[in-house]
Amino acid sequence: MSRRWPFAPSSCSENRGPTRPWDPIWETLAIGHVWGATRDERELRFACDRFVRRPDDAFYRAVTVNAPAAQLFRWLCQLRVAPYSYDWLDNFGQQSPQTLTAGLERLRTGQRIMTVFRLVAFEPDRHITAALDFGRPAIDELAVTYLTIPEADARCRLLVKVVVAYPRNPIGMTMRTLLPAGDLVMMRRQLFTLGNLAERDAAGHASTVRQRAEEGPSRTDLPHR
Repeated sequence: MSRRWPFAPSSCSENRGPTRPWDPIWETLAIGHVWGATRDERELRFACDRFVRRPDDAFYRAVTVNAPAAQLFRWLCQLRVAPYSYDWLDNFGQQSPQTLTAGLERLRTGQRIMTVFRLVAFEPDRHITAALDFGRPAIDELAVTYLTIPEADARCRLLVKVVVAYPRNPIGMTMRTLLPAGDLVMMRRQLFTLGNLAERDAAGHASTVRQRAEEGPSRTDLPHR
């Protein structure tokens, strides 16, 4: 996966009118809302929209992953046990598992995910949607959908939409400004981490298949007389 610093001015040129002069503060706020997602992708239906009654804001993130959508989805299931972002910050200093944990693909609504979220909707190999488990002083409601879109046999897009409702108080007003960029910093790391792990496993599987093809059938593959 290609890595790019999230606050590069060119990243949000689609959102800035052609005559608007470049403003680093405006650019940072804009990228906090839309990073990597095309206009068509942002117009898709996301399950998270059903779980915030009066949303005040929405953020979009997207990356391309060189792995099958089903393999990437399996890594999304790992969010049940770890956030896969900056572990020293949001996982109590423990490294998120670097190999798949058996059984995590058996999803059901109500399961804990990313510590403070609960699973509210899912479609196997397609999307995982979670909602903040309880309201907080700075956030009334928040829901997020991780959506996989196949592009080829071994490539897909990972789209994320976050919808949020803020409380009507000074803390809520502050969060309106800080949350988009703060969420982007954490989620950018998360998406790259999950994408890289899926790509690693996909490459390992492809290498095994090639090796077996080059070696020819084993003795156990030969027909018995």
